[in-house]
Amino acid sequence: MAIGADGLEEAPPLLLDADEAAYPRPRRVALFVEPSPFAYISGYKNRFQNFIKHLREMGDEVIVVTNHEGVPQEFHGAKVIGSWSFPCPLYGKVPLSLALSPRIISEVAKFKPDIIHASSPGIMVFGALAIAKLLSVPLVMSYHTHVPVYIPRYTFSWLVEPMWQIIRFLHRAADLTLVPSAAISKDFETAHVISANRIRLWNKGVDSASFHPRFRSHEMRVRLSDGEPEKPLIIHVGRFGREKNLDFLKMVMDRLPGVRIAFIGDGPYRTELEKMFEGMPAVFTGMMQGEELSQAYASGDVFVMPSESETLGQVVLESMSSGVPVVAVRAGGIPDIIPEDVEGRTSFLFAPGDLDDCVGKIRLLLTDDEFRGEMGRTARAEMEKCDWRAASKTIRNEFYSSAIDYWRKKQAEMVQPLQWLAQMFMPASNRVIGGGIKQ
Repeated sequence: MAIGADGLEEAPPLLLDADEAAYPRPRRVALFVEPSPFAYISGYKNRFQNFIKHLREMGDEVIVVTNHEGVPQEFHGAKVIGSWSFPCPLYGKVPLSLALSPRIISEVAKFKPDIIHASSPGIMVFGALAIAKLLSVPLVMSYHTHVPVYIPRYTFSWLVEPMWQIIRFLHRAADLTLVPSAAISKDFETAHVISANRIRLWNKGVDSASFHPRFRSHEMRVRLSDGEPEKPLIIHVGRFGREKNLDFLKMVMDRLPGVRIAFIGDGPYRTELEKMFEGMPAVFTGMMQGEELSQAYASGDVFVMPSESETLGQVVLESMSSGVPVVAVRAGGIPDIIPEDVEGRTSFLFAPGDLDDCVGKIRLLLTDDEFRGEMGRTARAEMEKCDWRAASKTIRNEFYSSAIDYWRKKQAEMVQPLQWLAQMFMPASNRVIGGGIKQ
C-alpha cells in the first residue's frame, strides 16, 4: 500500500465487480455504534447508515449494537440491538452505553461474527473490546469524535492527556483503526497512539442524490429568511455544541449588515446561541430531516463552518453537494474536503480566528452572483466523485481483510511460546520437527 505525501497510507485501488470473486464468502459483521446512527443526529449518521446499507447489498450479514432509544428493529435487513443507555455527564444529550449485558453478549455470540467494528471513542467501545477478546474475534475501531480537542471547552485541560491515554489503550488493542481524515491520522501520530501501518483512511462520501441543487425551494427560503427571501442568506447546519465555535458567527454577522442567517439543527448550546442572536436577522429551525433538510441546504447562498474540531465535516460535503459554496475554517478534517489544489474553485477556507479573511470571502460570494453560481456548480461536480458505496467496498474488501490478517498473525505469535513449552516437556520420542520427522 502506497504512502501519500501526508504520511497516511492511501487506500489501494478499488476492486472491480469482477474481482469480488476473490472475496466469495459473505462476512458476518457486528457493528457497535455510539451514539445511535438512527436516533442521534451527528456527522457520522449518514456514514454508518450508508455503510450498513452497502454491506447488506454486498451480501454480508450485519448486526448493529447501539443505544436503546428510538432504534428500529432492523435496518436494510441488519438486526438492531438496543442497549440501555444513560446521558453523558458533561454533554447531556449524548447517550452512552457499555453494551456488556448478558443479553448482548449472548446475541453477539450466537451471531458468530467474523469481525467486530466499533466506533470510538466512547463507553460502548469498551464493551466491544471486551466481547471481541471474549469471543476471540478481530476488532476494527473507527474514530469519529476528537474528544481531546473538546475537553478544554467542557471541563479541565489537565484531562486532555488522560483522554489520550484512554485512546492509546483502546486503539492499540484493536487490529486496525479507521480515521475520517489525514488530520486525525497526523494527530494520532503526534500523540503516539498507534503505528501508521495500522491506520487506514475511511474515504469521504456523500449522498449526492439526496443533497442536490434541484431541492432549492422558494418556500423554504422564505421560511429560512423569516419572510425576506430577497436578502442574502447564510446557512449553518449541524449539532450546536460549545466546541463548534458558533459564537464566531455572531462576530461574522455583526460585520455583514443586511444579511440573514439560518441555523438548522439542535444541541446543548442552542439556548445560549438563541440568546446571543436575539434581535438579529437569524432564524432557528430546529432539526430537519429528509427532503426538508435537502431543501434547507439548497436554498441558502453560502454555508459558513466555523468549527475547528471537525474530524471531517460531513455538513460541508452535504452543502457542496447541494451546490452551495462553503466558507470554512482551515482546521481539522475540513482541508481533506477542500484541499489546496481546489480551494477558491469549489469553496473557501480561512485561517482559524481570522475574522477579516472569513468575512471578506463571504462578502465576495454574496455580492457576485455569477462567481457564486460557478463555485456552487464546481463544488457539486467535485462531490459527485465522493461515493459511499466505493468507500464501503474498500473497507469490506481491503481494510477488514487487513484487520483479519493482522489478528491471525497475533494469534499465531501467541501460540508459538505455548508450542515451544509443549515441545520442551514432551517426551523426545513424540517431538515433531520441521519436516514432520520425529526426533
